[in-house]
Amino acid sequence: MQVQDRTFLITGAASGLGAATAERLVAGGGQVVLCDLSDTVEAHAEKLGEAARAVRGDVTSAEDMQAAVDAAVALGGEGGLAGVVHCAGVVSVAKLVDREGNPADLDAYARTVQINLVGTFNVMRLAAAAMAKNAPSKDGERGVIVNTASVAAFDGQVGQCAYSASKAGVVGMSLPAARELSRHGIRVMAIAPGVFQTPMMSEIPDEAAQALAASVPFPKRLGHPDEFARLAEQIITNAMLNGEVVRLDGGIRMQ
Repeated sequence: MQVQDRTFLITGAASGLGAATAERLVAGGGQVVLCDLSDTVEAHAEKLGEAARAVRGDVTSAEDMQAAVDAAVALGGEGGLAGVVHCAGVVSVAKLVDREGNPADLDAYARTVQINLVGTFNVMRLAAAAMAKNAPSKDGERGVIVNTASVAAFDGQVGQCAYSASKAGVVGMSLPAARELSRHGIRVMAIAPGVFQTPMMSEIPDEAAQALAASVPFPKRLGHPDEFARLAEQIITNAMLNGEVVRLDGGIRMQ
């Protein structure tokens, strides 16, 4: 699959990894529908020009995501929706038992899983249904799905039970989804970023963020959103990348 003249849906597209991916795909000649709950998504789409459209939406809502998929299909015309890069998600930190001996809040745990895992499944199922209707390319490909996991899926830290579980679920869906959708010519991949310079990182204390950056073997810094976008683009254009989770982390292993 090529990026040029193809249409992609990007979730979590108002900032961070999603925004960088949208920018890179537009620069490569693609069209994008940017979906985010933030009202800044419209401004970002305007900045990208005629190749971009904005849709406000909650990834856990079937109605919102169907509207986003429909917008991408309409923008794509005869080519339909070629792919989705799903970046929307939340980070959460909570110990099972806090210093006062109180148990973790169950609703907060459920919210993290609902957004990060159920939201991913919601976007994936609706996008796949739309892409399955595309005319196949000469090698039978109809679309590609790129989900966002996390290194926390493999080596989560203390307080990351909810976040790690939700991202491990994204990892766990990758292979069975790729196997199932292969009959439609749709590939499924996941990227597991390490520590990246995104708005989500701003929710972590500066001292902790600096310590994380220093713990990266090389390069000793936070990742740049465009580095995620470049990998997403490579996945889109390389048909042999399927059913796998790629760590993008500078070699970091969380302690």
